[in-house]
Formats: sequence, C-alpha cells, structure tokens
Amino acid sequence: MTTIVMKFGGTSVANIDRIKNVADIIVNKKKEGFKIAVIVSAMAGVTNDLVDKSKAISSNFSNEEYDVLLSSGEQVTSALLSACLIDKGIKARSMLGWQIPIVTEGQHKNSRIVSVNSKPILENLNNDHVVVVPGFQGVSEKLRISTIGRGGSDASAVALAKALDAERCEIYTDVEGVFTTNPDICDQAKKIEKISYDEMLEMATLGAKVMQSSSVQKAMMNDVEIYVKSTFAPEKDGTQILAEDKISYDKVITGVAYTRDDAKVTLVGVKDKPGVASAIFKPLNDQNIVVDMIVQNISAETQKTDVTFTIKRDDLKKTETILGGLKSDIGYDKLSTDNKVSKISIVGAGMITYPGVAFKMFNALASKNINILVISTSEIKISVLIDDKNTELAVKTLHSAFELD
Repeated sequence: MTTIVMKFGGTSVANIDRIKNVADIIVNKKKEGFKIAVIVSAMAGVTNDLVDKSKAISSNFSNEEYDVLLSSGEQVTSALLSACLIDKGIKARSMLGWQIPIVTEGQHKNSRIVSVNSKPILENLNNDHVVVVPGFQGVSEKLRISTIGRGGSDASAVALAKALDAERCEIYTDVEGVFTTNPDICDQAKKIEKISYDEMLEMATLGAKVMQSSSVQKAMMNDVEIYVKSTFAPEKDGTQILAEDKISYDKVITGVAYTRDDAKVTLVGVKDKPGVASAIFKPLNDQNIVVDMIVQNISAETQKTDVTFTIKRDDLKKTETILGGLKSDIGYDKLSTDNKVSKISIVGAGMITYPGVAFKMFNALASKNINILVISTSEIKISVLIDDKNTELAVKTLHSAFELD
C-alpha cells in the first residue's frame, strides 16, 4: 500500500466538531487503501493562549520550559484525534516527538529537524494503524522537548513525508488551495492547479499565507510533492506544489502577492566610500533585523549616495535608534522613514523566457497613477514598493493586466 502524510492546521481542528470532521476525512482516505501518517497542529487559539500564560508567569520565561509548554497544544490534538479514529473503528495511536524520536538541533523556540526515526512509525503503519504525530516539535540531543518555530507543523509534515518515503504530503487548511492572489481583496482570483516549488517559495516569502516558506524550501530540497487542500471541501483537488519540470506553463505570471508590514528607510547624503554599506547593515544584522529591498543612488558630483532599504514595520523604531547612533561614524545628512508602504510582487517561472514583463507591470501601475518607490527583481519575481493606500488597486490592476482574472 502507498503511504501518504496528511497535515491538519489549527483551523481544521479548532473544536471537537472539526476534529470529528478531520477523522471522517482520514477514514475515507483509509478506505482508498492508503497507509496514513497524520501531523496535527494545536487547536486554533490554544498556542496564543499558552504564550499569554507564559507572559503572565514571567517576562523572562525559560526557553526550555517555553517549548514544553507550547508543545502541549499539539499533544492534546493528537490524543483527541487518535481517540476519535478509534471510536470510528480505525486502528490508531498517537506518537509524540520524543517517542519516535524526531531529533532537532539549534536554539529552543526555533529549532530545526535533523532526523526522523521512521522505524517505529513504519511498524505501526504496517500493522494497519493510523499514526497521529503532533507537529511543530521534537527532542534535542540533550533529551529536552524542542519546538521548531510558529507554523512549524508544515515543516514537521514535510520531514515526516521524506522519512517515510511517502507518495505525497497533503496539507489541509481552511482554503481550497493556492490562489493567484488573495481572493479577499480580488474577487477575480482563481485557484492554481499546479505551482512549482520556486514559485510557491517566492509567494510564501512575499506574503501568501497558505504555507510557511521554510516548509516549501524543505519540500523542494527533498523533492516531496505537496497537495494543498481544504478540510471543509476535501473532495476538491486543491493545488499541487511540485518540481518545475512537471508543469506546463500557459501563462507568464502565476500569481500576484503583497505584504503590508513593510517600512522604507532612506539614508540621505551618505559618504561614497568603501565599507559604508557594511557599517550600515552589520549592526542591523546583529539585532536580527531582516533587510529586504536595497537601492543605492550615487551622485558623481557630490561623491555622496542615498541608500534606501526596506524592513519589517515592527523593526522600524529599533532601526531608527541603531542608525541614529551611527550618524557620526557613517556621516549621512538625514534619516528618512516611511511606514505607510506595501510591497507588490508578480511571480512566475514563465517570465524567464518572455521579454517585456517589467514594462507591462510598470505601465499597468502607471495607468492607475500608482507611483513606484523601490524596485527589486529576481529570475521569477518583480517586486515594487508603493504607497500603502494603493495596495488593493495595484493587486487588482496587475491581476487583470497579466490575464489572471
């Protein structure tokens, strides 16, 4: 029999009725003749509640105990789902990360999975059990419970699928798949049947919330095919995420993504000399501030340059403080910031072989009087920074311009 991994997110297991619905989906899949391993998230809201409890105890809550605390949410779900399957006549059991074990490395609260011992899971699968594993967690080499970062259940599912040599990994969520853009702001958005790892990685990084970018990267590295499906419409096909050579492209652009949590920072009149860029970005890196789009304009007459870059909006005050302390060292004239910007991106592997994509994008935005502040490109992506008030108009305009409606 073929093995598959099924992962159910927090909204899919938000309450007892939804857990029973998930159990029915698994029962129907079991009737199709599959061996099934299941990864579950905590019930919706549980993890946030546990985080709040940790803050109520201490502002300096132990990282080791934080992982023990947060991992309990997924453990509860795994027990409830396993018991529900048993009640429906299906042989099932839960297996916690330390029982398998799922071994991790790195810091607590943000560990990485390095190995999954597939033997005990395979033994149970071969005995016709459905194995239910709590996602988001494992055990360190020091035998301490560890977690792999918020949203890490997707990564758990991909790692398990690789370890079991599963045919595919099915990610069940509250949407029917990956859409060409957010249907909440563009009613012309449509579901994508197939998307490459590279495209999905770009879209996840750029704000599409269907999957975590790290999980997509792990799937790409291990060639694990992913099916994104809806828990509430499991009969529908969903979206396949797979290698580019398995996709036939009929459109240049696959989707339009956007983020609304960016801020723009500009250092005006920076001295144009070696080492200045390093002096600007090293202290930001030391404070774990992620820098995205970077533009530098050099004036031949004044021997000075303007440096513009984007960061996450939450990091703006910290960035202003850091750069303010560097003014005498760097020698810039003025620090300018803008936290009312958004990043709009078009993504598509098809643009590699099609000329004029950038012109078409810029022309479409110009037709709506949308000014471009910063531009960033890669082989399969073009991103622009615009005024936040134009976000929805820009998304709809580009979605239409590239015939995605």
